[in-house]
Amino acid sequence: MAARLLAGQPIAEQIRAELARELASFKEKWGITPKIAIVQVGEDPAATAYVKRIGKAFASAEMLSDLHQLPTDISEADFKATIARLNEDRLVHGVIVQMPLPPHLDQDMVTSILSPLKDVDGIHPYNAGMLALGRPTFVPATPYGGLEILKRSGIELKGKEAVVVGRSNIVGKPMFSLLLQEHATVTVCHSRTKNLAEVAKRADILVAAIGKAKMITADFVKPGAVVVDFGINVVDGKVVGDVDFEAVKEVASAITPVPGGTGPTTNAVLLRNTLEAAKRQVG
Repeated sequence: MAARLLAGQPIAEQIRAELARELASFKEKWGITPKIAIVQVGEDPAATAYVKRIGKAFASAEMLSDLHQLPTDISEADFKATIARLNEDRLVHGVIVQMPLPPHLDQDMVTSILSPLKDVDGIHPYNAGMLALGRPTFVPATPYGGLEILKRSGIELKGKEAVVVGRSNIVGKPMFSLLLQEHATVTVCHSRTKNLAEVAKRADILVAAIGKAKMITADFVKPGAVVVDFGINVVDGKVVGDVDFEAVKEVASAITPVPGGTGPTTNAVLLRNTLEAAKRQVG
């Protein structure tokens, strides 16, 4: 029997409906519209498409977004000056830096110069550390959106064995922390994990965030497992996940599709994080 489809759009609509009520109350009390600043260096096509989706999501939610398009050859000093201005701008409540960055801009430098109060994608060391301590402030929107899909779809996490394939700072590691806080037993795998398929097949909840198209085949999946696919890969002009969807859906009990799975919830959580940032800054 084919797996239950865990579509992200209905979950995103739930989050946005809750957000609309909170936003109306916030605007009435403070007379302020939450605003996000998006910093993009260069014109990577995939990044540009994602930035446009963010802009549309914020406009639809009656929140503000502002794109700061910077040249690929911008100096580190000028880049830092841009972030410093946004950190100090009282009309900007959230700041995200779109990846990828050119090689001369070190990603660790970028994450450290963002204001933790405006770091609505949870990449600053302070926010990442608080999540690891179990005291989350701002959580990266993509893994938090995936968790929302699981919880709001009635997937039991407490006591379950979860395996996360991928250890990036933006998805794999925060997803580990989020699942641990939901009382799952969590294993993180990566490119040097021995017998990867064997380890993955232990999972009741299997999370794919490795960045390789269709790497997770049916051989990686325990019958009846729940599979969350964070992968975004372009193959022959089509977007596919890290999971071989057609094969795995015949083994799993539930699975997120790509596209249409974790993508919509990512944007909904980013909206929610930006409103929360605005609340903290005025409060």
